[in-house]
Amino acid sequence: MTANALAAGEGQEAAALLERTRETVNPELRRTVESLPGSMRRVAMYHFGWEDEDGRPTAGHAGKAIRPALVLASAQALGGPRAGDPDAQGAVRAAVAVELAHNFTLLHDDVIDKDARRRGRPTAWTVFGIPDAIIAGDAVMALALRLFAEDPHPAAAAASARLAACVIELCAGQQADCAFERRPDVSLDECLTMATAKTGALLGCACALGALYAGAGPEEVEAMDAFGREAGLAFQLIDDLIGIWGDPGHTGKPAGADLIARKKSLPVVAALTSGTPAGEELAALYAGPMAGDDVRAAARAVERAGGRDWAQAHAADRMGRAVQELSRAVPDLAAAGGLLALAEFVTRRTR
Repeated sequence: MTANALAAGEGQEAAALLERTRETVNPELRRTVESLPGSMRRVAMYHFGWEDEDGRPTAGHAGKAIRPALVLASAQALGGPRAGDPDAQGAVRAAVAVELAHNFTLLHDDVIDKDARRRGRPTAWTVFGIPDAIIAGDAVMALALRLFAEDPHPAAAAASARLAACVIELCAGQQADCAFERRPDVSLDECLTMATAKTGALLGCACALGALYAGAGPEEVEAMDAFGREAGLAFQLIDDLIGIWGDPGHTGKPAGADLIARKKSLPVVAALTSGTPAGEELAALYAGPMAGDDVRAAARAVERAGGRDWAQAHAADRMGRAVQELSRAVPDLAAAGGLLALAEFVTRRTR
């Protein structure tokens, strides 16, 4: 079988797994969000894609479901019940909690980054205002912790503590990301640490929660967390590439959106610290406002300085590390096919 055929097969497996996850998780996710009162419910229902700005039902959905899929696939890989079995309900609640925490970050990030579009339509803050979007994000995070507080599963307390610690780490990563935008010089190590906190931490937490709900021991839980973190960093590297070269028709954001915002994304920092003439050109472009021809020139400068190639190669390296960590928890990787398919999906995607 060719490498392309193998990748296509893994992509199909991941797509099927994500679809099954949405079918399993979304009913509980929606019931939980619908428990919010009044205007908070309205903002959250809009953000998740279930209603329009006037509260009318829409055909949208809550997102790709990558993080809840990691929870369920991790639980299954470590011997937990399969999704759909009655005994798997605890893992489903954990999957819902992770998705709620993820959307808490999205609601806040859209405000912080002044992003006007998400999932192909206006972001919540542009429709309902900044205060309502922030408050809805806070309420969504509270829902995640309430799920664990009300969960009779023996892993619930440890899961709640792990998710809370993860959210603190996420906030630290977001704070560092904002600080980088105000600093002229950011090292690649600093940027990698920030990306691990901002993106890798929640994917690691998702995998660790699945392990907890499967009854795994501490070593397996930590190995699964490490797997998710490494895969999460690969995910962020690809996401940063999409932020520069992604198709607006698929991303729902303008071409070069991260460059317009002058974000210190990983490919950009790799280019800025390359010591090349193209890196110096990029630094000069980043010193002023970015629009039109400047954005295109910046994208070319990142590529000529090696930022694009570095990010692609580093994503592959991080995936290799992720598989090594996974093998510590699941020595027979055949039992972790769903996790591997998901990891390949998030690092091979182009939008």
